[in-house]
Amino acid sequence: MADKTLKTDTLKTIALRGVVLFPGVTQHFDVGRPRSVYALEAALAAEEPLFAVCQKDPDIDDPDEKSLYDMGCVIEVKQVMPMPDGTLRVLVNPLCRAKAEGVVNTGEMIVSKIKRITEKRPSDKDSRSVLAQSKELFRAYQEEKGDAGGENAQLLLAMNDIGEFCDRFAATEMENFVSQQQVLSCVDVLERAGIACRYMYESQQFLSLRKEIQKRTHERLDKNNREYFLREQQRLIDEELGDDEDDIAGYEKKLEALPMNEEAKERTAKEIKRLKRVSPQSPEGAVMENYIEYMLELPWGKYTKDKLSVSRAKRVLDEDHYALTEVKKRVLEFLAVRSVKNDPKSPILCLVGAPGVGKTSIARSVARALGREFCQVSLGGVHDEAELRGHRRTYVAAMPGRVISAIKQVGSMNPVFLFDEIDKMASDMRGDPAAAMLEVLDPEQNARFRDHYLEAPFDLSRVLFITTANSVEAIPKPLFDRMEVIEVPSYTLEEKIQIAKRHLWKKCLSENGLGKDELKITVPALKTLIEGYTREAGVRNLERALARLCRKAVVEKLEKREKWNGITFTPETIPEYLGAPDFLKRDAAKKPEVGTVNGLAWTSAGGEVMPIEVSVMPGSGQMELTGSLGNVMKESAHIAMSFVRQHMQEDGVTEEFRKTHDIHVHVPEGATPKDGPSAGIAMACAIYSAMTGLEARQDVAMTGELSLRGNALPIGGVKEKLLAAYRLGINNILLPRENVKDLEDIPLDVRGKMNVMPITRATEALKYVLPGKRV
Repeated sequence: MADKTLKTDTLKTIALRGVVLFPGVTQHFDVGRPRSVYALEAALAAEEPLFAVCQKDPDIDDPDEKSLYDMGCVIEVKQVMPMPDGTLRVLVNPLCRAKAEGVVNTGEMIVSKIKRITEKRPSDKDSRSVLAQSKELFRAYQEEKGDAGGENAQLLLAMNDIGEFCDRFAATEMENFVSQQQVLSCVDVLERAGIACRYMYESQQFLSLRKEIQKRTHERLDKNNREYFLREQQRLIDEELGDDEDDIAGYEKKLEALPMNEEAKERTAKEIKRLKRVSPQSPEGAVMENYIEYMLELPWGKYTKDKLSVSRAKRVLDEDHYALTEVKKRVLEFLAVRSVKNDPKSPILCLVGAPGVGKTSIARSVARALGREFCQVSLGGVHDEAELRGHRRTYVAAMPGRVISAIKQVGSMNPVFLFDEIDKMASDMRGDPAAAMLEVLDPEQNARFRDHYLEAPFDLSRVLFITTANSVEAIPKPLFDRMEVIEVPSYTLEEKIQIAKRHLWKKCLSENGLGKDELKITVPALKTLIEGYTREAGVRNLERALARLCRKAVVEKLEKREKWNGITFTPETIPEYLGAPDFLKRDAAKKPEVGTVNGLAWTSAGGEVMPIEVSVMPGSGQMELTGSLGNVMKESAHIAMSFVRQHMQEDGVTEEFRKTHDIHVHVPEGATPKDGPSAGIAMACAIYSAMTGLEARQDVAMTGELSLRGNALPIGGVKEKLLAAYRLGINNILLPRENVKDLEDIPLDVRGKMNVMPITRATEALKYVLPGKRV
């Protein structure tokens, strides 16, 4: 019949969604897409067969050649029936396998060039053997399925051809069209039988496992029913004894005594009334009871009396922190105003500084100075507002947010509340926590803060909120507007030595069980430790290094026992315990180099000396920028190049030279992203040095934004940048003249050792950095 019907190798094509046809298995499917309907009607009018093929993704409405499998069936249409929804239900007789060699037309309908497929059949002996094994597997599969006597099962078991058996099995028993397509595409009959047998075996194992799970589930349900019966009996006994009545009466008595606001009291009383009508053993009763107990345990009306003494606050701050003079002044000003005004509404302090400079400990000192409780919530990585505002009780295992939980934990309604790392918050599809923070921090709103779990207002207006951040740039603008920023600066070498002597060393000795007479460290040893084993704005790594020394001393003490006479650490003995220094001090008198200058950068970890390297090579006048530079820094490089082009003739460099040479600007530590305008002056000096061949001084560091006219514009982070240069032994600094006022923030002992040259124009920097410059 196939040979008679198939007159051409080019057939109109219908793309099927999730339906795979097999030769000899009469099937029906619905046609509704315009191109498929057009192809069907055209084939019926021409009395031609069709080519039906399954598409790879059923969700594609308008498939192209790449969206279709290449193996399908030549079909003969037996019947077409219109359906109420406008589609056509088509009954077809698949004639043979066919493979699409390509799509000829995809206009009003798909027309494919097809090739009929001849099956690769086994010998009669192999065919009978495989058929018998397949039927045996099929019987086991049907028994597990519980459909051994079905009509389709009987029809399959009566078949005598292994190829037809596999095709019918795939068409009627396989549920996944991808697996069906795999069978259809298999030309080798033995391989096709292998696929079918593997499917039967895996399905049998799955059905067996599912029966076992269902059996265990029924057993567990029977056990749960028994437990429910016993619990109901227990509930009736408890009701007779009156235990539940006593608990509810206790709740009502506590509620009456608490100074709750009216809405919260009304909400709690309503839940107590509902609890009376609900079985305590029911899940809903447990949820109500948890809510009532939580509401009653909150510190309603409990306030700590402030110790508003400026002299006491000053003493506490001085005890806990060395240096940070300006920060202490700002905090004392804030506390002084509170003592005079006695207004519960106060500005939110935001302590901004590098890691390890003491932001969190300052907040603890403020709490100690005021005599208030202290609680802390870290916002790093928080991206769901429910973590701050809580979950509604409609959710399973709902709980209050971090704010209310912290208030409950400290047992006071006016603690010092620290939000740590407020610049590290994130937002996603679950909400923006910054929006919740607005309600928490805004003095106009937080008097009636609503946690989703409480469903009632809670007064946060008397809480003293303090936040910390490494950088203000990442803080959302609406939040930033509500804060008073106090910058916590980096520490100098002398300040770190004093902090180590006064605080860190004593703390490490105590934590490691050592006495002050057993272990000592000299000031030169502290200097060696700071310069050789730490490089940071704060003292966190310094504390870790001191703790390592203490741990190694404990090991040595246990090994030597009676022979141990204690240790005094000196600069010579530090490497014996900690190994070679991690950081080597740079030689400030390093000889000049061509194309390399020292820039100064500010990071969230403090200041850094940032070398800028430039190379010139034959080319076509292109400029390459590498080192993970941001857009602003790239623009600075282009401005620097324009400035150099304006002045390079002064040292004999022609425009023709520039056009025939490429320039490569690189800022080392390429994996670290860098951005900002403050490297403009340094880039100009480095490019000028590389273009002219003039050597640049390496005992000079510089910072400043460069304008197109060659002006040196002011920048930020002056203190951190100059301290970074000081740590590396670079004492000659080029600084925009408008930043001279910022030198007041630098300690006198450091300022006295540095040679700061104010500049107004970039040409002044060129003359200072490039001694060989002509003009």
